[in-house]
Amino acid sequence: VQLVESGGGLVQSGGSLRLSCAASGFTFSSYVMSWYRQAPGKERELVAYILSAGGTTYYADSVKGRFTISRDNTKNTVYLQMNSLKPDDTAVYICRAVRGATGSWGQGTQVTVSS
Repeated sequence: VQLVESGGGLVQSGGSLRLSCAASGFTFSSYVMSWYRQAPGKERELVAYILSAGGTTYYADSVKGRFTISRDNTKNTVYLQMNSLKPDDTAVYICRAVRGATGSWGQGTQVTVSS
């Protein structure tokens, strides 16, 4: 199982970024895909998830209305579109794949939002 995140970077407050997580080594379409983030000195938190068929999504209250999670099962990729970014969104964003009791993590991509 391999999850490789990309798309992070430095952006000004109010800006946008689109993260991607390319998956390989498993049946992507059968897994729930999610994005977590971890800021320095803070616990890892769930940002959003999307079910295998892509029809059901969940967002943390802190990102609701600003972030959109989506997936392309033909490309084995999950995305996180982040708009209206705030300095509090600064963190390492990490992709996770889960199916039942089986889960894998990516290495993460850094997102830094300057004020």
